[in-house]
Amino acid sequence: MGEGFWAQFVFFVNAAVVAATPLLFGTLGEILTEKSGNLNLGVEGLMFMGASAGISASWFYELAAGDGVSGIASAFLAVLAGFLAGALGGLIYSVITVLLRADQNVTGLALTIFGVGLGNFIGEALGIRAGGYASVSEATKGAFAGLHIPGLSDLPALGKLLFSYDFMVYFAVILAIVMLWYLNRSRSGLHLRAVGESPATADSAGIGVMRYKMLATCAGGGICGLGGVYVSMARSSGTWVHNCVNGQGWIAVALVIFAAWNPGRAIFGSLLFGGLSVLRYYLPLKDVSAQIYNIIPFLATVLVLILTSVSQRRERFQPQSCGSNYFREER
Repeated sequence: MGEGFWAQFVFFVNAAVVAATPLLFGTLGEILTEKSGNLNLGVEGLMFMGASAGISASWFYELAAGDGVSGIASAFLAVLAGFLAGALGGLIYSVITVLLRADQNVTGLALTIFGVGLGNFIGEALGIRAGGYASVSEATKGAFAGLHIPGLSDLPALGKLLFSYDFMVYFAVILAIVMLWYLNRSRSGLHLRAVGESPATADSAGIGVMRYKMLATCAGGGICGLGGVYVSMARSSGTWVHNCVNGQGWIAVALVIFAAWNPGRAIFGSLLFGGLSVLRYYLPLKDVSAQIYNIIPFLATVLVLILTSVSQRRERFQPQSCGSNYFREER
């Protein structure tokens, strides 16, 4: 009984971590973006762009390589292409909002519509060219499979629980820790926070407001794109699935608030929401349909927004200039 419960618990945590990883990438990317004062609601679109670019880069590489496919090279190209696609989406958003000063909310929503449509179009076109559906080789799938870390993965109690995931899971956690240090300990990170809180004051101090806004938004978009790569290459096993992101970008936007714009808290928030998304497979209840389970993460998202809105703690407030364009002439 005890061993069976432990095994079931380990399987649940493994599934929750896999479900949490794209949420964590999306949350980290949006945190970095919002710290600059830009509110980018296009996370869903950025993840779709990353997902389609990642699988496309891997598929075309394998087509060109023939029998000499390297899973590591294919995975690297997928990750790089996904990041660049997301960064391109962030650049589009930056040009429209930072340089042209268009409304940030409208631009973000338009980016979502554009990214979702473009991602699905590329994925379906790739499937047609592949003769039915687009799927990468076993070598590439193996590169996104769980790692075996000598001495750690074989631990009797913690091996499978902590040391059996693919490289992108560990990369996401490391990225969160690095971002936490960057935002709180580095000079550049403090400048970025200053830009997000009061761009006029930062500008008066000689900080390049436009440069920080654009770089942070592009980098944040690239990180969101990595979440899309994880969806298409790891969760979907390197096979394009129509609408594969399926609302995870919107959950990531809410997770930014849940984590109080803190990359460290984003790890635990993503794991919580990832667990909710796979709950129906490990805690099935009689007479409760799968559709009810599917809406639990979104109900939790609404609850988080309500609870956060009534909280008056200063650390739970978003950067003061977030969502507002900066006009230097009005300084």
